[in-house]
Order: sequence, then structure tokens, then C-alpha cells
Amino acid sequence: MALATPIKEHPYSHLIDTLEDGRIKFFNPQKLSDPRYDKLPLSIRVLLEAAIRNCDGFYTKEKDVENILDWQQQQNKAEVPFCPARVLLQDFTGIPAMVDLAAMRDALAKHGVDPGLVNPKCPTDLIVDHSLQVDFSKCAIQNAPNPGGGEGPSSQGSSRSVPSRPPSRGGSQCGGQRGSCSKATCSDPPASLGRPPASVQQIENTPLLCPFHLKPVSETETAVKNQEMELIRNKERLQFFKWCSKAFKNVNVVPPDVGAVHQVNLEYLSRVVQVSNSLIYPDSVVGTDSHTTMINGLGILGWGVGGIESEAVMLGQPVSLTLPQVVGCKLVGSINPLTTSIDVVLGITKHLRQAGIAGRFVEFFGPGVSQLSAPDRTTIANMCPEYNATVSFFPIDQVTLKHFKKTHFTQEKLELLESYMKAVRLFRSCEDSSEDLQYSEVIEINLSSMVPYVSGPKRPQDRVTVSSMKKDFQSCLDEKVSFKGFHISKEKQGTRIPFLHCGQEYQLAHGSVVIAAVISCTNNCNPAVMLTAGLLAKKAVELGLIVKPYIRTSLAPGSGMVTHYLNTSGVLPYFSQLGFEVIGYGCATCVGNMAPLPEPVVDAIKQGDLVACGVLSGNRHFEGRLCDCVRANYLASPPLVVAYAIAGTVGIDFEKEPLGLTLDGKEVYLRDIWPSREEVQQTEEDMVISSIFRDLRERMEKGNTFWNNIECPDAVVFPWDHKSTYIRSPPFFSKLSKDVPPPQSIENAHALLFLGDKVTTDHISPAGSIARVSAAAKYLQSKRLTPREFNSYGARRGNDAVMTRGTFASIKLQNRFIGKPGPKTLHIPSGQTLDVFEAADRYQRDGTPLIILAGKDYGSGNSRDWVAKGPYLLGVRAVIAESFEKLHKNQLVGMGIMPLQFLSGQNADSLGLNGKERFSITLPDSLSPGQQLTVKTSKGTSFVVTALLDTEVDVIIFQQGGLLRYVGRTLLNSSMQPGLHLAECAPCP
Repeated sequence: MALATPIKEHPYSHLIDTLEDGRIKFFNPQKLSDPRYDKLPLSIRVLLEAAIRNCDGFYTKEKDVENILDWQQQQNKAEVPFCPARVLLQDFTGIPAMVDLAAMRDALAKHGVDPGLVNPKCPTDLIVDHSLQVDFSKCAIQNAPNPGGGEGPSSQGSSRSVPSRPPSRGGSQCGGQRGSCSKATCSDPPASLGRPPASVQQIENTPLLCPFHLKPVSETETAVKNQEMELIRNKERLQFFKWCSKAFKNVNVVPPDVGAVHQVNLEYLSRVVQVSNSLIYPDSVVGTDSHTTMINGLGILGWGVGGIESEAVMLGQPVSLTLPQVVGCKLVGSINPLTTSIDVVLGITKHLRQAGIAGRFVEFFGPGVSQLSAPDRTTIANMCPEYNATVSFFPIDQVTLKHFKKTHFTQEKLELLESYMKAVRLFRSCEDSSEDLQYSEVIEINLSSMVPYVSGPKRPQDRVTVSSMKKDFQSCLDEKVSFKGFHISKEKQGTRIPFLHCGQEYQLAHGSVVIAAVISCTNNCNPAVMLTAGLLAKKAVELGLIVKPYIRTSLAPGSGMVTHYLNTSGVLPYFSQLGFEVIGYGCATCVGNMAPLPEPVVDAIKQGDLVACGVLSGNRHFEGRLCDCVRANYLASPPLVVAYAIAGTVGIDFEKEPLGLTLDGKEVYLRDIWPSREEVQQTEEDMVISSIFRDLRERMEKGNTFWNNIECPDAVVFPWDHKSTYIRSPPFFSKLSKDVPPPQSIENAHALLFLGDKVTTDHISPAGSIARVSAAAKYLQSKRLTPREFNSYGARRGNDAVMTRGTFASIKLQNRFIGKPGPKTLHIPSGQTLDVFEAADRYQRDGTPLIILAGKDYGSGNSRDWVAKGPYLLGVRAVIAESFEKLHKNQLVGMGIMPLQFLSGQNADSLGLNGKERFSITLPDSLSPGQQLTVKTSKGTSFVVTALLDTEVDVIIFQQGGLLRYVGRTLLNSSMQPGLHLAECAPCP
């Protein structure tokens, strides 16, 4: 965000500095001349700069700046605001926020105020990537009916049948015989858009074939048809997003088919520094996607938040957080040459998980950091949920700058970035120990201790270091039959069985490799790992090494992008020369989908009762899974799969024994062909990174054909379709007035629900499918939708009628009024048991206010945008609980619902409440933070509660009726009330 107040009135205007050219200004915290700044962790310096720049005396005060500066004493104590530079939304969580803004425009227009004034105050990127479903996929060969052709599935004696469907428009024919079909006939879905019938079984990422002739169908057409289905299913949502992209300032909509939200954030949206109105400051972000933390690997502070929090930031309110502890993770030592990036990432993750760092920031430093590439760092940062950290921050250094040179950064911007980061001391050299800072705690991780592992021979959790693999396999032969043992007698362990393959004699022994599969899915999606395997294959071929032809080799990239960068980097032909041909893009070997081994190989294994081996880089390898006759299966990194395939056995000590011989008889060891980390990283940066960024830029500039063709209204105010069941104008701004209404006391309220401990956001606002007997289902049926068309609560977040009916609709809700789990409650006046929505609707029609009684930890769990909006629309005025999840407490305040906490040691039971009383709470004319209020009951008793309005901002937001109404009222009045600043910011150039 840019400045909330003019520079000349800014309390820290004396910190304004300029870069060398004098054109760009910035707040320089070093001009505070405070020695505490020099010892602050760099992630805390980002928080401090944001507090200084956005200090407006309302949301952010000078006391907040002092607390951050005094981090050593205030960590885990002080509550501080953070104004991120931008907001990142994915479409599922973004649509409610945009619907609210559209409804706010309606409210302003009704009062004669320019609705165009309603725009996000903070730059917002919305990525449409969560709606695509796979309706068309590539048919599995083994499931194609009547592969011999002829009359096709209607031939007599066929046990299969394919429903007749009209040929696709414009589809070319794949055969000229009887029974010829259009390219897409074998995968057209039924008209209901549901799952294909069982007779048309589909496996994603296997070749798309005509069911009559097994001739390939264009993969591009498959993608096109999926996009067509997405357009049909999500037409209303896409039209609304298209309108948002045109109607709102500060909103950038990234259309479908460009990329997933976290990848677009990394590869296109990340700026490292923002420049607005000649003011430069660090880039930072909060996002509604769990992968947002990846951005910390590039020196950009950011983390995931819920929908309501992101909406608050969009409207100018900072994120509130307890000043975190920062764990310094010092990386020392040198990475083992055979250790891959995945080994390093998983090793660091394991160390941090064992360290117990939940809820803290982690900041990496030390000489080992420079050995990690930018993709390595973002992968480690993405693992935050695995070790429960809030962020894992890697400061900007030379490695980061080198990475940015391969992306969309111009030389001019790189120079500006480096100058600014060094001026405010956010740039560091990991090699310089004099730059080490103060941390809450320091954890040292020696990268030398991370050695390559394989897993097996029967379970993934049985890890074996590569250096001890030969010895470990020998012990497996010796041990009794168990999770690792095969119990092969000593006299039979030397058995060697000769056999003929393609006219040449070979021998098999215990430990011989007969299956070698390189798979790039799941844990091996990091480009560096696949490139290591490809470069190793290149070096092996150049030295004349081969893989014996009887070994069943395969290469199954996880996506076309993997094949693209393997081809671009020039290593794909070397894979092929070793026998690792691209077989397709799906689960193959690791789920047992592979062709049988050559018959002579199978016979030799059975004859010698041999423990033959499979080696693969997937994630499944249980005994017998790959092939019935292959008893030992190991998971290994892609380059190790290639190495073991060349060696032909797992019983090898790579350090002491050669892989094979060159054409002139010279021994070749694994170390001779293993590429260095520098070589891999250079290839990754030059070939992969630049290619990915170039491709993304082209897709962004070209746009999506369907997106470009979507028609949307050219209007400042959105024309709502009252027949829509996906998007509806919410009633948050009904009866919005220019004046702040006086405090409205709660008189004779009923308890809508009487809840116990640990009520989660899943209980309050479930996100799964819509039950056929629910209140939401009744509403959708009234709109003439069938249960098949209900979709989920998540998909209908833009419809308040569905989401309100879905509030407290969890089948696991424990309501003490009912005594058993379910989305029911007691309508106290009538004594009837009703759906929660139906009961709330009756209360509202009678003009009866509502409260909720609860126990400890009310609102725990993942943040959801409707956990406070839903209760508000049900008519809930207050929640009285023993304790609240802090985040949910803030959400309630943001919607104008009062969070009230029982005094310590008290609860509903100790106060003798049965929930059927009527409750009255008098609100004073002037509330203050943390004020105690008295609750009177219809039984003549009373008790004291604490209003959890922790700050003056909380009090003002609550008095205004919530954040949405506060912003709307501020715009209605055309000018800010004294002291009530909405942080203004302009989009970055």
C-alpha cells in the first residue's frame, strides 16, 4: 500500500530518503538511528517498514512502530498491524469479496453517490484456476471396446456398450470404415454433465483413443473440450469475473488456463519491490491460497489468510497479528554431490518439524543458503504447513538476483531493486557472518548430513542410505520373511541364471534390476531433480554406458511442461538412448500399469527363485505391486533410477564399484557422470526458468480464447440476474444510512444454539456437498434444480441465500438443545425442532434478536468467509463463549457481531443457564476496548461478560455495524470522518 496520509503530514516524514537518481523516494528506517534496527530479523524489518509507511494514527499508530522496533521485548506480546502491498485471491474465495464490492456499488447508487468510488484500496489479483474439471480425459487402452474395429460396441457378443452420442462439431473422422467416429466421441459426457457411465471408464493422462480403431485423438482437442465444458458450467461466474476485471480499479483478473494461483504468483505477479507515486517499498502479500507462503523463498513476505481477512485488506484494513517469534535457521556445511534438491527439502522439513516451531516465523541464514537455488527455496517455503511455521523467509541475495535475471525483470528494475534493498538493509550476503542478526532461537542444520536415500524393499518408510544399499540388500536376503526380509539361504544367494534376450545371453541374480521407471509426479516435480537425471543420462551416453535391453525402462513426465523443459535443455534424446522413452502422462508403473516383463526374464526369475528388483521415482512400491515376480521394489530419485538401471543391480557400492566400462575398457564410476549442483542450477535457470516465464508471458498477453469471447455487461453497477443460483446481491447494505446509528442494546434475545467446546469453522460453515435434506437443498429445489446440480457450498459462495441456509448445516454439529449431532435446533417459543435456518427465519419474522451460547475455543480451524457472514444474516447479534479463536473473534467484529467472553472460571453450566432463557444486554453510548457488560436473563439472574473489542478500531468497526457498512458509509459521506482514514493506494506501474 502507498501512503495513508500526505507526506507533509506524515509522522515519519523525516525518514524520507531518495535513491541516487533522486526520482524515487522511500522511508529509510536506518534514519531512526536506533541500534535495535540493525539486529532485527529481516522479516521483522519488512513489518516495520510497512508500519512506518502506513502510520495514520488510526489503523497504525506510532506505538505500533515502537513495538515492532522493540521486537526483542515485545515478541509474542504486542499486537501489531501489517499492511501488505497486495492481495492474492483464487476464484473460490475471491468471488464473495467481489460480490460484496458489487453490492456496495448498488448501495451508493441508490443514495445518488457515484458507485465508481467503490474499488479495492489495496491492489488485488484474482486468479481463475479452481473451477476446471476433467470431463474429457484420455481413454485407457485396456478399456476401449472392441479394439478390432468393425461394427464397434454394437457387435454381437460384446459385453460392453457405449451410449450413442452425436459427433462433436467439426470433429474429423479417425477412420474410413464402418463404425468410424469423431475424435471426441469416446469421451463425450452425458447431457447431464455428470460423470461418464461406468461403461466408458476413463483414466486421466493415458492416450486418448477412438474406441473403435485405437487411433489417437488430439490432446489439444481434449483440453479445448474441457475448456468448453468449463465455460458452460461456470458461465455466470466467468461473466461476473470478466465484469470485475473491467469495472473495478486495482483489480487484475488472471483468466482460466493461464496457470495455478501459486505458480502465477511466483512466476508473474511477484515484484519484490513496489513503486507507486514515485515511492518504493517492499512487495508483500496475503492470499487466500495455502501455497501463498512459497513467495517467501523469493524474499517477499506473505502468508495465507481467510476470505474475510483478505476482504478487509482489500478495503484498507491491515492484518492484525501478534508480533511473532523468529527462529533463525542457520544452514552450514556442503551438500553431498549425490544429494538432490528433494533430499535437501525433505531433510530441512524433517529438522524443522522436530524443532517444534508452530506459529513462528523462520528466517534462513548462514553459508549454506547460497547453495540453494530459488526453486529450492520456494519449495522449502511451501512446506510451512508441514512444520507449522507461519512463513519461512529467505532474504534477497545474489542467488535471488540471478534468478530474477531469467524472469520478467528488466535490467533497470534489477538495479533499482538492488539499490533499494541495500539502502534499507534488506539485502544480505549469507557468507558474511558479521551480518548475523538476533533471533528468538537459532537452529543449525548441517547440509552435509543430508545424504541420498532410497526406500524399500517393501515399504516407503524403510529408508536406506545409498552408501549402505549393498550391505542392506544383503541383510534383506539373510533376514526371515518380514517387512524387509526374504530369507534366502546362504548357498542360494550366489545363484545366477543365464537366459537369452533378443539373441544375446544375459544373467540374472538376486538384486538384478528388471524394472526402472523415471516418474516426475508428486515428490519429484522439482525441475532440478529431473534435470539431474537427464544430465546424468547425457554423460553416461557420451561415455558409452548402456542399460541392458531386458530391463523394462520408462519415462513418465508428470506434465507436458516436464517434457518441454527436458527437450529444451537437450537431455531428452539421451534419456531415449538409454531406453527411457516418454510413455505418456499418467500413473503407470507405480500403480502396476505396465506391460509384462519379457518371458525369458520371468522364466529366469522363477527358475532361480530370485529376488529381482524394480527401482522407480514414484511414491508407491509395495511388494508385488509393480509385477508379481518382482519382490524387491525401491523408491529412488530420478537420477538414481537411471544409475541403478545402468548398473543393472541394487547390490552395488557406488563409491567403490564402477557402473560399467567405456568403449575402450575404462571404468566409469557414478561420481564421474553425476552432474554438479552448479551445472544443474545453471541449466535450470537458463533453460527451465526462462522458458516457463516466456510461456507464461505469452499466455498472459495472448489471453484465453474463451475468456476473450465472454461477453459481459459494460456497466458501472452489475446487472444482477435474479434467476441465478450462483451469484446474488447480498443484503449487507440494506438500510445503509449516512449517519452512524446509536448503539442498539440487545433486548429479550433467544439463544439460537447452545454449543459446547471446540466448535470449528467446519461446524459453522461447512464447505462440502449440499445434503439433499438440508435447507440449502430445499432452496435449490425451489429453483428447479435437481440434486445432481446442487454442486457444493464452496462453489456457491457467491449466493448468500445458499450460504446462509448452509450456516450451522454440519451433520457433526453438537447442539445441546438437541442432544445428538445434526444441523437442527430448538425453536424455543414453539418447542419445535427445526433446521437452524428455519428457526432463525421464524425468529427474524417475529423481530426476535438472537445470540449463541458456546464453550471453549469457539471458531477454531481454517478461516472461511461465511463463518461470520452466515450468522449475521441469520440474525445473530452476539456470541457468548468461554474463549474464542482469535481470528474468528476478529471476523465476528468485522461483521458487527459482538464477541462476549464469560469471566474466568465461569461458563453456562456454572451460571445455571439452560439456554432457554431470554437474554438482554445493554450497550452504553460509548464503548471502550475490553469493556465489561452485564447480561440479564428472563429468570431474574445476571452475569458479567467481557466485550472482546480489543482496540479502538474494533470499537469503531463494531459501532458502524461491521467493516462493510463502515466503508460504505464512509463513501456515502464523500469525505472521511475525523480520524477515520481508509488507506489509499494506487496500482503499481
